Amino acid sequence: MKITLEKPVYGGDCLGRVSNSEDRAGKAIFVPLTLPGEIIQAHLTEEKRSFAKAEIDAILTASPSRIEAKCPYFGACGGCHYQHADYPTQLAMKQQILRETLTRAGVAFFAEIGQLAADTWAYRNRIRLALTRDGQLSYRGRRSHDLIPVDECPIAAPILFQTAQRVAEFLIQRPSPTPISELELFANQDQSQLLLTLFCENAPATDPQSWLTALQAASPPETAGIRLQLSDGALTPKIFAATGQSSLIYTAAGFAYRVDHGAFFQVNRWLTDDFVALAAPNHSGELAWDLFAGVGLFARQLTPHFALTLAVESAPASFAALEQNLADINGRAIASTTLEFLRRNRQEREPRPDLIVLDPPRAGLGDETTQLLNAIHAPEMVYVSCDSATLARDLRQLTEERYRIESITLVDMFPQTFHMETVVRLCRT
Repeated sequence: MKITLEKPVYGGDCLGRVSNSEDRAGKAIFVPLTLPGEIIQAHLTEEKRSFAKAEIDAILTASPSRIEAKCPYFGACGGCHYQHADYPTQLAMKQQILRETLTRAGVAFFAEIGQLAADTWAYRNRIRLALTRDGQLSYRGRRSHDLIPVDECPIAAPILFQTAQRVAEFLIQRPSPTPISELELFANQDQSQLLLTLFCENAPATDPQSWLTALQAASPPETAGIRLQLSDGALTPKIFAATGQSSLIYTAAGFAYRVDHGAFFQVNRWLTDDFVALAAPNHSGELAWDLFAGVGLFARQLTPHFALTLAVESAPASFAALEQNLADINGRAIASTTLEFLRRNRQEREPRPDLIVLDPPRAGLGDETTQLLNAIHAPEMVYVSCDSATLARDLRQLTEERYRIESITLVDMFPQTFHMETVVRLCRT
């Protein structure tokens, strides 16, 4: 089929229309690895009543924004989606997707969408790799969950892949007491420290402690700590052995943060300082709330400006670090989900905060949380989102009742991919 691509859509594809097929004329076709304005020859991979998906066979008319991908695995690997586009085009596509998502959801806003961006390569401070049966480092494939062996990752901090390669070599020379299915590596801002987590699907047949100690001795000196754990996705995972430190120190926006194994932290090491300045505004007052606080990235920044900052976090992997990061200052860590905290606050009639910072997971806030936030009626809120669809849903509810949007900023936390971060400042009407 001959397809003309019209616009980008969330998820990495472009939407196009068939121009040489009468039975499919006008049907929406979603095609990855394309750009708006391009004309391609393609074949269908999936067809529904109202839309279809296709893959490129040939590019008949290429966009002037098309470039050659830097990574040799682009297209096969599922990690990146936009390496075929120059960077200004990547930003323009994300701007268009964000604006259309908000408008389609009925979100009223008059502010221009700003943007925050930085270096587009070697930015990731965390990667997770799978291991093939013969010990090859791999990412998941774009078209399936198949493993794609890789020897490099240009978007990752160099120390991460270098360490992963050392681990893979060690595993060949000295097999682990239980098969390792995946490994996750997390480095601090200057690559001076990293944490390594090994995932296995079964308990080790023998005590793995001496093996893990030998692995750390063979790893780069930046490897601060290693642990072996069950890969069952549990909130509190089963840890079979650990060696070295259980956390590292990550310096961001003038403060040193403790970050533990498995704890959430923003992924882009080039953007963190400017991102924090944007999301934790330099306001002052009596009380601030940081909801979905993680290890306290925003809460710590708020403490110099508020008499008290409450940081709410439910994940065990983050909470101990959050407590330490707020210790001996005017901040307090609260072990709770955001929803439970808001319910309790409403019942007990606690003081109204002057500022609320929200950084929920991809699922967003949801109906009850937005209703409770509207009822609290704080003068200002900052909503940090990693999913434009759930952001649009939540903003519609917040702006229909109590708030107006003062500013929207697209933060390109994930260059070369379709993912985006958005920071929205809301003021009480």
